[in-house]
Amino acid sequence: MPTVYDPWEKYNRKMHRFNNAVDRGVARPLARGYVKVVPRPFRLGISNFFNNLGQPVSAVNALLQGKPKQAGQSLGRFVLNTTLGIGGIFDPASDAKLPNRGEDFGQTLGVWGWKSSRYFELPLFGPRTVRDTLGLFGDAPLSPLRQVEADNIRIPLQGLQLVDVRSQLLATDSFREGAEDDYTLVRDAWMQRRDYQIQGDRLNGDETDTLPDYLQDDSNPQVPVDALPVMPADGG
Repeated sequence: MPTVYDPWEKYNRKMHRFNNAVDRGVARPLARGYVKVVPRPFRLGISNFFNNLGQPVSAVNALLQGKPKQAGQSLGRFVLNTTLGIGGIFDPASDAKLPNRGEDFGQTLGVWGWKSSRYFELPLFGPRTVRDTLGLFGDAPLSPLRQVEADNIRIPLQGLQLVDVRSQLLATDSFREGAEDDYTLVRDAWMQRRDYQIQGDRLNGDETDTLPDYLQDDSNPQVPVDALPVMPADGG
């Protein structure tokens, strides 16, 4: 378990309570309604679609981290799923044994040497570090969804993506219920997962075999960079 650097804990706890209130009042009810109304095959297709949109970001960051093979695999996933997978709704890339691994600029900064960063909970975006907050802005120009200029198309897609992400997290709600300190639970679990994402490639097979499944799960749903608001273009 890495040491958690949390000098802004007082602020972070306040933001955590705010985020929990938004989640209880808006995000979780929407996610439950979504799961109840939308059949599972359709939900899987939607998740595949948004996962596919993240592959260009993963490819660029894998390349920046010195992993050209993984970059090629991510690019191959994007091309194969966008074409044969009908825009990413289906996932023939997994059938072709192309691994699905997510990389972002926050991880890239960690690989480049920014190992320890103070914990920082963002409004609505939730757990991050200062390093990973800067990473969001590094990834933003690469996000295909944020390049959609038409608000009436982009904003509904961003909303659907957020509901999809929250629906994937419904299974974790039971672990948080009754926790003595929900803030510490979420913070420590997120930091442990983040540390593994950055350092995991350096572990040998025996070490990874003993890790819990949630650390090795590459899906790791969280509020994506696509959700960052797009600044309006100048009218003139």
